[in-house]
Amino acid sequence: MDLRTIKTFQTIVKLGSFQRAADELQYGQSTITMHIQKLEMDLGVKLLERGKKLRLTEAGRLFHEKSDLLLKDYAFLSNTMNEFIKGETGVIRFGAMEPTASYRLPQILGPFLQQYPKVQISIQIGNTTVLSQMLADDEIDLAICTTPESGLSSTFEPLFIEKLGLLIPENHSLVGKEHIYLHDLQNETLLITTSVCPYRKKLESCLLEKGGSPYNGMEIGNMAALKYYVQANFGVAVVPLITVLPPPAGTVLKNIQDLDSGLVTGILRKQEGSLFSSAVEKLLDALKVGLLAV
Repeated sequence: MDLRTIKTFQTIVKLGSFQRAADELQYGQSTITMHIQKLEMDLGVKLLERGKKLRLTEAGRLFHEKSDLLLKDYAFLSNTMNEFIKGETGVIRFGAMEPTASYRLPQILGPFLQQYPKVQISIQIGNTTVLSQMLADDEIDLAICTTPESGLSSTFEPLFIEKLGLLIPENHSLVGKEHIYLHDLQNETLLITTSVCPYRKKLESCLLEKGGSPYNGMEIGNMAALKYYVQANFGVAVVPLITVLPPPAGTVLKNIQDLDSGLVTGILRKQEGSLFSSAVEKLLDALKVGLLAV
C-alpha cells in the first residue's frame, strides 16, 4: 500500500468514476484499475463494487474515512517540510550578551518574525564564556558576543564595536573636568559587573596598563542596573553608551580619553562546514544587516 494508490481511491470516491479519476490524475484508466486492485490486494479486502454506479463496501467506507485523514496529515507534513527547506519554519536557538540582547535584538527580530511568523526563536542571555560553552555543547546554534578567548572549534565574525563611556553623578568632582583619563579614576568607587564580564575585564586591563589603579570596586551582577546605582550616587561606572543614551536624570556621561574604542562584538558559530537550517541562515543575514547598521 502506498500513497499513490490511496490518493487514486479517494479521487474515485470523490468523482464517482474510474474515468473521471483518470482524467483528474492524468493516468490511463488501466493504471487506475491497477491501483485499486493493488490496494485491495494489499489490504486483503474489497473496497469498491462496480456496477451502473460505484458503491463503497463497508470496508471501503471505513478506509475512505481513515485514509482521508492520512492524506491530509501527509499533505500537512509535506508542506511543513517544504517550508522548512525554504527557511519559512523551524526552531532557532541562539545566545546573546548584553547590551545587544536588550537594546539591539528587539529591533532586528521584530521585522524578521513578521516576515517568517512560523519560525520559533529561543534566546539565551549570557556572557561570552557561557555562550561559547553552550555553543560547544550544542545548546545553541550561534551567539552574538564579544571576541571569545579560544576559537579552536568555532569561528567569530566581528560586526561592530560596542562603544563605552563614563557615567557619573551630576554632583561628582569629575563633571567639571574637560578631559578625563583612566588615571583620574584612582581611588574612585567603580561600579563593576562580575569577574567573567568582558566589559569588566577590559576596564581592569586598561586601568592596570594606564595608571587607573588602585580603585574601590562595588560589584553589581547586572549591567543594566549600573546606571541606577550611579543615579543613586553609589559611584561611577564605565558602561556601553547604548545603555545610557540619553543619560538618566541626575547623571552625566563623559568620554575617557585613553580608553580605546570599545569591545568588538560579532557572531560566534561553529566551524565553517557545520550544517544550518535555512531559517538559521536567514536569521544570520538579518542579524548581519541589523548589527552592521550600528
